[in-house]
Amino acid sequence: MKVILPPEWPRPKGYANGVVAGGKTLFIAGMIGWNAQGEFESDDFAAQARQALKNIAEVLREAGGVPENIVRMTWYVTDKREYLAASREVGRAFREIIGAYNAAMTAVEVRALMEDRAKVEIEATAVLPE
Repeated sequence: MKVILPPEWPRPKGYANGVVAGGKTLFIAGMIGWNAQGEFESDDFAAQARQALKNIAEVLREAGGVPENIVRMTWYVTDKREYLAASREVGRAFREIIGAYNAAMTAVEVRALMEDRAKVEIEATAVLPE
């Protein structure tokens, strides 16, 4: 995997502008902040983001991958202000669970998610070594 950064551009904070990777592609469905039993343990944004990231890491492990194999993530949040207010805690969880910020990322505010209590949904794409 190679992170792409045009030479004149400033280094982005919390994501990569582009990623080149080769291998088997794993597409991970949108993960929300509930546990393996499908239950929410918290209505706190940062706690739900942490759990969604754990869920992504678990799917990766099941496929034989590791968080460093993630090349793209899309975050859907129901309240951008709540997301921004929790950014320090979310960043800490991201570093603990996923590690480096080498994925191309997009964050989008949406009106609602399919599960009423969900505040964040994260989908990911990983490229696993052959």
